Amino acid sequence: MAIGYLTMQARTAHDAVPLQGVRITVLDDEQNRVYELRTDENGETRRVPLETVDKRFSLNPDFTGTPFVTYNVLAQAEGFNSVYVSDIPVYDGESAVLPIMLVPMQGQQGREVQTQIPVGAPAVSMTGERNQEGAPEGEEPYVLRQVVIPNPITVHLGTPASSASNVQVSFPDYVKNVASSEIYPTWPEAALRANIYAIITFALNRVYTEWYRSKGYPFDITNSTAYDQAFVYGRPIYSSISRIVDQIFNEYVRRKGQNAPYFTSFCNGTTVTCQGLSQWGTVTLAGQGRTPISILRAYYPSDIEIVETNIMTNMLSSYPGTPLRVGSRGLDVQTIQTYLNRIRRNYPAIPTITDEPGVFGESTRAAVARFQSIFNLVSDGIVGKSTWYKISALYTAVTRLAELDSEGNTLGIGTVPPSAVLRQGSTGQDVITLQYLLDVISEYYPGIPGPAQDGIFGSGTKQAVVAFQQRMGLVPDGVVGRDTWNSLYETWRGINQNVPQPSPSPSPSPDPGNVIDYTVRSGDTLWLLANRYGTTVDAIKRLNGLTSDNLSIGQVLRIPVSQTQQYITYTVRSGDTLWLLANRYGTTVDAIKRLNGLTSDNLSIGQVLRIPV
Repeated sequence: MAIGYLTMQARTAHDAVPLQGVRITVLDDEQNRVYELRTDENGETRRVPLETVDKRFSLNPDFTGTPFVTYNVLAQAEGFNSVYVSDIPVYDGESAVLPIMLVPMQGQQGREVQTQIPVGAPAVSMTGERNQEGAPEGEEPYVLRQVVIPNPITVHLGTPASSASNVQVSFPDYVKNVASSEIYPTWPEAALRANIYAIITFALNRVYTEWYRSKGYPFDITNSTAYDQAFVYGRPIYSSISRIVDQIFNEYVRRKGQNAPYFTSFCNGTTVTCQGLSQWGTVTLAGQGRTPISILRAYYPSDIEIVETNIMTNMLSSYPGTPLRVGSRGLDVQTIQTYLNRIRRNYPAIPTITDEPGVFGESTRAAVARFQSIFNLVSDGIVGKSTWYKISALYTAVTRLAELDSEGNTLGIGTVPPSAVLRQGSTGQDVITLQYLLDVISEYYPGIPGPAQDGIFGSGTKQAVVAFQQRMGLVPDGVVGRDTWNSLYETWRGINQNVPQPSPSPSPSPDPGNVIDYTVRSGDTLWLLANRYGTTVDAIKRLNGLTSDNLSIGQVLRIPVSQTQQYITYTVRSGDTLWLLANRYGTTVDAIKRLNGLTSDNLSIGQVLRIPV
């Protein structure tokens, strides 16, 4: 028998919180126990070998059997609902990583509820028709002016008109999932790359043409193979696919002289035929020594080319364009050092960075390499685009949890739900409480979107309420009455009771000679300000003679700023302009635009800016 490998990773809140001590049981098809494992401080098990069949069967389109062996995984942890992933394909020589996103139990929940995730065979082995339709070339009803990477991308887990839930995942993770769900990871590299280019471009075409959103749907793409491409939320990802996607996730196919991603339809080419790419045909062409672009031109117009876009939504800062490595210097290096030092509080296996800020030395390399190994990237200690974006995404996730926790204290959520009945059109403090609870819950419960916290019960808040009600088995009417309020509070309590909190790490001592004036705004806390400016709560209180943590809107504080702190991160709120921000932080509009690569003065609510200090 041949051997394949499987590693399990148990985490929650978009990877921000690793779950140690989760009991993982690996079972065969007859439910015999093969392994009993526990996750480590990174939420990860050791890699285990599993028997499977020879890879040559997965390279033969005429083979009528199953070219893999399937296994099942059960994950259980105190305070969390269990997850059972079934029919996991294991391939000869392939390593797979199974991400297990555990959901906290509710506050008064008596027993665990099990989430079941069937994986099954990839779409290339299926016989169902594929009716992928796109806008006629040259007539795309696009709204977007440029090709952007949607991060996250919103996937509807069913046919377009179904009432299935939506999930949001990072774009690279989406592409890895689709490739693992569509084709065999044992195929030649040129065939894998050609298929992955088609998968990336298909998704970007859906986003660029607003294929679903222009029809009023609140998602970018579906997981229905009849309409789009396969996607199984919670499935394992194979190393051969993961490595390629990390290299090319921002590259796509277009025709020369055009900007739009080409509509790269595809099918397996054996039991199902189409006018697009033949998945099995790519294996034959790769065996003839054809390159990925040559394979793609065999199915699409001969004038197609592969280009890249470096515009990625919801990133704190864009990839600088060249890899960072030992010897690199500057603000980009300091950015990565700052992010890793914060991520380390949640992932203590990442070693401390002792290099001078902005200098990429050996300790920075060691921290990067450990981060890469934890998140299944090539562990070379070099910050390329995949590592840059993963570090940025993790930093966003861990700091968002801290901000939500602090915001909850500021809002005074309490333990007793409001008595008001809320519906679309409602406004006020109770709506802010509702939006805050949904925002927190959305971090832990896939399929529940986080609404904007503006105190206005609009369509976005109703969508989040309906998704929550569906998930909790309530009447999905979008009205927040007693039962929905109680369920919201029980869910929120469960998160606070069951999710482990990272150990705080000491902040560096700031130079007291470097001080700025700051005017307190709604939602500010000493903890948030200390983290934003790289100082401590005690240092701010000492400098301002404060005896409590209470702040008042409009209060002016003196904030000690580290000499090495060259900028802060700021999330744009309603009413913000570059001119107001420049005056508030004692800088200039040009300096903010330069630091963020902005070409206009336009800002979007939720946009994250770097503000020079």
